[in-house]
Amino acid sequence: MKNMDSTKEKLFDALSPDQKMKLEIAEELGLLDKVQEGGWKSLTPKETGRIGGLMTKKKRELKNKENNA
Repeated sequence: MKNMDSTKEKLFDALSPDQKMKLEIAEELGLLDKVQEGGWKSLTPKETGRIGGLMTKKKRELKNKENNA
């Protein structure tokens, strides 16, 4: 089991920051299992839009933090 976790971590580390954020948001929304089972195409347009909206919001917040720092 531990090997599987480290393999997942290595795969996660290889992702771009945007892809990591997308997966984190999917997990927060309880959609990660659905994505892992059927891929991103298995999500409804509403679910996909929610992830995109939250990604935009987080990026905007990060940009504002950088500008204010």
